[in-house]
Amino acid sequence: MDKFRMIFQFLQSNQESFMNGICGIMALASAQMYSAFDFNCPCLPHYNLAYGLGILLVPPFILFLLGFVLNNNVSMLAEEWRRPQGQRGKDRAVLRYMFCSMAQRAMIAPAVWVSVTLLDGKCITCAFCTSVPVETLGNASHPSLSQGEMKRVLARIPCKDIYDGQELIANEVAIRYLRCISQALGWSFVLLMTTLAFLVRSLRPCFTQAAFLKSRYWSHYIDIERKMFDETCAEHARSFAKVCIQQFFEGMGTDLAAAHCHPPRKAPADAGEAAEKLLGITDQGTMNMALKSWHRCKPPLHLHPPALPSGNGWAGEGQPPAHPAVPRRETAAYYSRV
Repeated sequence: MDKFRMIFQFLQSNQESFMNGICGIMALASAQMYSAFDFNCPCLPHYNLAYGLGILLVPPFILFLLGFVLNNNVSMLAEEWRRPQGQRGKDRAVLRYMFCSMAQRAMIAPAVWVSVTLLDGKCITCAFCTSVPVETLGNASHPSLSQGEMKRVLARIPCKDIYDGQELIANEVAIRYLRCISQALGWSFVLLMTTLAFLVRSLRPCFTQAAFLKSRYWSHYIDIERKMFDETCAEHARSFAKVCIQQFFEGMGTDLAAAHCHPPRKAPADAGEAAEKLLGITDQGTMNMALKSWHRCKPPLHLHPPALPSGNGWAGEGQPPAHPAVPRRETAAYYSRV
């Protein structure tokens, strides 16, 4: 169990590298899925296009959604987007940066699927076999064939065992023609995706460096704040449960001692240590109010020194400050030195 806990903590601390690894595994899995997929074109005029484009577009859409599902930041992004304004404003630039980062990772596996599918050529051959230019590649003067019958014959091009239109156009000629177009589209798609990835990863920080750094910092802050909030809640819940259980058994021991005339046992020493971690929240209603308040009005992101108590109350109450207000930058420098 300790080994699994260490692995889980390592994955949490290296979440970005872990997500990149997950996206790479999904990309390899998508290519392996296509190679293991049994492609069977229906070879019917009204179904070839739907089947071919469905194989080309539907699995990438599913892989794209899986890329979002496997990303732990989806719930955090949705929570930050839907939470009330409260005391802390919502920076849409940070939300856009987080969404774009997740979308970039989720696009890897669909891009690999589309690239492999186009380079293989089966989908394009099945989808557009009825659009082969017979006038250029075949015998357009073939007698006694209407437009519907010609489409029915051309729809059987991907199925060599039932194709019966060699007099109209050779099966190998049509397949090579369509596969050449599909591979050209595949390499163009790979070039387009590579160029877009280069522009996004390299040129975007050059034009908006300040906004880029700000978005990266606050997106990391939101992630770390959520993790620390979960850890603090878990520690508080553990201490609260510990105190409640100890008080229950202490009460049971008192009742049993009164019934059997035995002196009650002394309360364990760690009960006081657990009570100190409750931070003043010692009942269910107060805890529910605190959690609801955290959701509705998160505290503003502004650090200020705590006020010092005096004999008659809080120090400086009702009096002007002893020092003039300093800019936020100087205050941050002060805290960094401390």
